Amino acid sequence: MNEHAPSTAFSLRQISLLRRSKGAAGGWLVHIETWLESERAQLPLWAPIALGAGICAWFALPNPYYWIGWTVGWLGIALGLGVLARGGRLAHVLAIGAVLLAAGCLLVWAKAILVGAPPLARPAVVEMQALVRSADPLAARGLIRLDLSPVERPDLPTRVRVNAEPDQVPQGLTSGDLVSVRARLMPPAPAALPGGYDYAQRAYFEGLGASGRALGRVERLRASGEGPGLRRRLGDHVASRLSGGEGAIAVTLATGDQTGISEADAEAMRRSGLAHLLSISGLHVSALIGAVIFLVYRLPALSPRLALHWPILLIAACAGAAAGIGYTLLTGAQVPTVRSCIAALLVISGLALGREAISLRLIATGALFVMLFWPEAVVGPSFQMSFAAVTAIVAFYEHPRARAFFERREEGIVRRFLRHAAVLLATGLIVELALMPIAFAHFHRAGMLGAIANMVAIPLTSFVVMPAEAIALLLDTFGLGAPAWWVVGLALRLLLGLAHLVASQPYATMGAAATTSDAAFALTMLAILWMMLWRGRIRWLGAPVAVAGLIVTLLAPVPDILVTSDGRHVALRMPDGRMALLRERAGDYVRTTLAEAAAYEGEFAPLAETDTARCSDDVCTVELPTASGKPLHLLVTRSNLRLPWQAITDACARADIVIADRRMPRGCAPRWLKLDRPALSAMGGAILLIDARKVIGGRDARDRHPWIMAAQGSASPIRSP
Repeated sequence: MNEHAPSTAFSLRQISLLRRSKGAAGGWLVHIETWLESERAQLPLWAPIALGAGICAWFALPNPYYWIGWTVGWLGIALGLGVLARGGRLAHVLAIGAVLLAAGCLLVWAKAILVGAPPLARPAVVEMQALVRSADPLAARGLIRLDLSPVERPDLPTRVRVNAEPDQVPQGLTSGDLVSVRARLMPPAPAALPGGYDYAQRAYFEGLGASGRALGRVERLRASGEGPGLRRRLGDHVASRLSGGEGAIAVTLATGDQTGISEADAEAMRRSGLAHLLSISGLHVSALIGAVIFLVYRLPALSPRLALHWPILLIAACAGAAAGIGYTLLTGAQVPTVRSCIAALLVISGLALGREAISLRLIATGALFVMLFWPEAVVGPSFQMSFAAVTAIVAFYEHPRARAFFERREEGIVRRFLRHAAVLLATGLIVELALMPIAFAHFHRAGMLGAIANMVAIPLTSFVVMPAEAIALLLDTFGLGAPAWWVVGLALRLLLGLAHLVASQPYATMGAAATTSDAAFALTMLAILWMMLWRGRIRWLGAPVAVAGLIVTLLAPVPDILVTSDGRHVALRMPDGRMALLRERAGDYVRTTLAEAAAYEGEFAPLAETDTARCSDDVCTVELPTASGKPLHLLVTRSNLRLPWQAITDACARADIVIADRRMPRGCAPRWLKLDRPALSAMGGAILLIDARKVIGGRDARDRHPWIMAAQGSASPIRSP
């Protein structure tokens, strides 16, 4: 009896605790299963989120070891859930999500191997014969961009892009012509700063291996005899009807070619939140298809025989689909346009089948389709903004209270106008809030007045500009398009005036420094998606996370020093808050990139003219204050002249930080940090926070993505003349 007492007592306590623990866990599982059952219609919407997260992981993780680990890890989790789980929706959902997370990484990895084009290994001056793929005038820059395919040059990429002056290019150069050109070619440029635009990554997936400038005249060796394409002829015709800024935008709406838009107009459209009107996407495709469906549906209905015996809705849907596909091909079939066309075709299919035309499931289907064929688009702002905006609109309109407010009703004209205005304003605000984290992450700036500007701009573009331009082009076949072109020009002048007015306001945009972490952006977007995709009250759990993410983004510390990846351009924040630039002759693109990363609105002052810097022709020494009271000494080179070894090593020893656009000798040993050309190239530029003693690089030193590996010398050497 006694020998069993301790064992009996221990067993009773253990069973009691186990029961309580199992009961609590079981209760939570029951609640989760009940919730998932109530939200079962929303679960498929998370499939593109999981697949997209796997694609993003491939870009974020540095090398194949991590990609393999990610894939194997998630597949192992999926297998474990499948083996150990005993039914239930939770295990099923988690297993599918794990498989999609692994599949996304494998999908984009496979495309990078099969489709990507290795870049040029190093800059080179080459003479080549090439077939012209396209010759597009860059009216705003006074250049012509040639897209070329070198002939019998296995040492060159299969596709290169060369800019030339108009007088260097033969008249009437078109696709298919064979030319001879001498050009200086460069590998596609990587991001100049952390968080900046990575052209090398985009060019890799587009098959573009080099870009450069023509040296001398481009000689045409053989003409294709095809003449300008339909897109080029259409653009030239529109440009002959309208001039100035409105003409450039009219060409953009007709052909998708934005090269004629001046930088001032483009910047005004960006700051006012109207830049989406310049990209042929959902608004333009939907407006065209909607107009075609409306006309084809209404005109046959005038005949009782056709209305009663013909499937007019199906005919109209097919006509709209044909118009959308034709417009997509005409405007160059860019990825955003293709995405919009696919979404529109899905809507048309729903109409033809008598199903609900616009829903979150349709958007999810379109997103999955795009990811399967263009997985690299997931990390770009175009994909993220377009799908986030459409998802936000549909989720907002699907809410019962919003739907009750928006639905048609018997009411007076004034009341109806005010309600429609409220609908536009609410929609604009919802879209602005959904896009704000994306704009901060990619452009370090978000529009604050875009919702108000779009209340006028979207109806003006959809119901006046595009219909009038289509009518003008149709009437031009009979020589009667002048009145319609006058309407188009007037409406576009109004649009540009609105853009410049809104952009000139002091709070048109809000900046966020490039020091925000990618994790904050990911959590913010996940919280916003959480609110958009669920229907129950649990959706509001994402609100505090989204708000916290935006606060973290806006409160991110502003950089004290920014250095581009080549070391040539350095921007410093002065004690009075102004920014100073090392090289006064830096171009507009460099200045804009530095200003966006620093969340800076003002003009850059020349570093040599500031009170804190002492500059010679070769170097600048700068003394910057710190929170500790001890000044920080900075040494920056500003010429490519050879410096005396002893002098430079002594100067390095007196400096805390050395920044150079060349390789500095080993004897150069500053007290804190040496950022010379090799170090900056490996880091992808640098952002420095002085008081925190923090250095933010743009690239992981372990990065082995294919466009980076090829740029580091895996491509074949060039045979220069």
